[in-house]
Amino acid sequence: MPDPEKRLRRIASARADFLERGGATDGVPDLGVPDLVAASWQRSRAAGVDAARWEAPFTADFDPASRLARCAEPVLTQLREDTADVAVVIALTDRSARLIQRRDSSRRLGRLLDRVDFVPGYAYAEGAVGTNGIGTVIESGRSVSIVGPEHYSEQLQSFACTGSPIIDPLTGRVEGILDLSTLADAWTPLMHTLARSAAKDISRNLLLDRSRAQQALFETYVRADARATRQAVFAFGESTSMLNAAAEGLFTGEEQRAIRHHASFVMAHRDRASDTVELASGRRIRLRGTRILAGGQTAGLVVIVEAIEGPGRGADPRAAAGPDVATAGVAPSSGRTVSSGRTAPVDGTDGTAAAGHPAESSADPTAGSPGGTAFTIQRLPDLTVGAPDSPTRELAGDLRRPYVPIADGSAPAWRRAGAQLRAALTEGEPTLVLGEPGSGRFTLVAEIFHATHPGGRSMTIEPAHLDGAAPFDLEALPATHQPTLCIIPDLDRVSAAGVAFLDRLLPTLTASAGRTMVAATLPDGRPDPDLPFHALLGHFTVSVTVPPLRCRPEDLATIVDRLLAQLAPNRRVRLSPQAERTLARYPWPGNVPQLHEALEYAVHRRPVGEIRTEDLPSYCHTSKIRPLTPLETAERDAITAALHECGGNRQAAAHQLGLSRSSLYRKLHRYGITL
Repeated sequence: MPDPEKRLRRIASARADFLERGGATDGVPDLGVPDLVAASWQRSRAAGVDAARWEAPFTADFDPASRLARCAEPVLTQLREDTADVAVVIALTDRSARLIQRRDSSRRLGRLLDRVDFVPGYAYAEGAVGTNGIGTVIESGRSVSIVGPEHYSEQLQSFACTGSPIIDPLTGRVEGILDLSTLADAWTPLMHTLARSAAKDISRNLLLDRSRAQQALFETYVRADARATRQAVFAFGESTSMLNAAAEGLFTGEEQRAIRHHASFVMAHRDRASDTVELASGRRIRLRGTRILAGGQTAGLVVIVEAIEGPGRGADPRAAAGPDVATAGVAPSSGRTVSSGRTAPVDGTDGTAAAGHPAESSADPTAGSPGGTAFTIQRLPDLTVGAPDSPTRELAGDLRRPYVPIADGSAPAWRRAGAQLRAALTEGEPTLVLGEPGSGRFTLVAEIFHATHPGGRSMTIEPAHLDGAAPFDLEALPATHQPTLCIIPDLDRVSAAGVAFLDRLLPTLTASAGRTMVAATLPDGRPDPDLPFHALLGHFTVSVTVPPLRCRPEDLATIVDRLLAQLAPNRRVRLSPQAERTLARYPWPGNVPQLHEALEYAVHRRPVGEIRTEDLPSYCHTSKIRPLTPLETAERDAITAALHECGGNRQAAAHQLGLSRSSLYRKLHRYGITL
């Protein structure tokens, strides 16, 4: 039978030899030292830990009432009762090896551990204090018992620490460590069993703490993964992503993100979807997804993906974007976009088409690249109903800016929309262009029309000017042998009188033997069925959905660069890496116009140089898009300002705001503040 005391003496001797060699590169003497402990000693020495000098780092920026602490509370209480007759101290740490709670079964042992800073706020990371039953668990990824001389530091030699990782079953990430500490001569293998069992119970509570929706997502993902053989399986929730080994091996990180955003886009209003798409990398994939619902709440998506060679069987020919497909990328936040010689309004504005003047040069640098070609503008007679208003007069000055086509969007859903629009406009089919306001619906259809019909012209019929309108004669238009595109923005805003007018006009337009094409934009979703525009849907034969900005992460950096070039021409303005990450995290419910607004705000605060996170509007630092009351907005702005002033230190920010740390953490969660 092994002699524990003899074993510990051998390890103590091996440790002394190891420390005496100082910077030697040879390994630990083979005197019965476990491989895990030997590797930890070497890491500790490489990190510069002084075995003779004790210095555990402390930070007050921790939350003793965190979700992990809440889920661990009943387990720690029960474990404390079960070990009431044993001299043991129970500790809970976060994923950074920092103690956040401690329960003592022995007051004497507790006082001894106080001397080595084994108290909340102090971190027992291996790189700071050497081999121990907390930091070494994080480094090794498994349960560990470090007894007596197995500790690297001299001050811990009299203790035995057994730690086990607490793993969130939904994410697979280590959330913290459950540690049992006692004196070295009192340690038994039972400590290892107790620690592992308690850690598993806390992990189970983490899963139960999730909403029913998240549990449903996790369970569906597990079933799908069990059925899959070589297929990639993904699960996407609001703040969760899971993938199996096949998904990790088949797709790069960029491709995984593209799959997530494309799946979110195609399944925005469908419970099931099947799609074939080409990623920006050039790979084609077949995607099958299911939207998971629980209690009326959307839990997320479970997606099965296969990589395929060439176009998929039975794929919609409009879905395959060839190398010559012209797609649009950025919608400016105001004014009109003009493409290939004709006027076209930009999505999300309220102006009207320009009124008749001779041809003149015009361009818009909002989304173009350096060296782009300007296009000649033919200002057509005013075909909208009503007199020119203020936005129209502003437009006249806007038209003199150079315009460069925005045909380089790389998100799969964006390229798909471009391909479908090209097919519809080539065939002259009346088309509904669906999407969120500001997503670029109008710009996309106008630019692709002019790319498809270089000599064509475009006109708009504004809903606000249709009331009481008298039908006009299509033959009264200036003579041309080229097609004309008639665009009706925001079809859902057309009044009953406007619907009656369009109901008479649209058959005339679509019957002009390919001479006139019709497109209308409409919000993507479920508009009120009582709105009058539903009577016009029978005039359209094709619908194309344009993805919102949050589903186009691949294009965000390019769009930001172009907007900055527009907002600060001939100035050296750039985003810091942290500011770029902040913009990437925000969901942009207002799409490109809101991004334009945020960058405009930042440029006003920092006219030249590197734009930092504190230069961005407060809402950019949140992850939630629920409308806030004026009072909530003021509170959110005050919190983000305090965090910026305190360098992200939550304790200092709470003190400055006159809040307790727990109150501050609740407000950070409520507003989704990510600083």
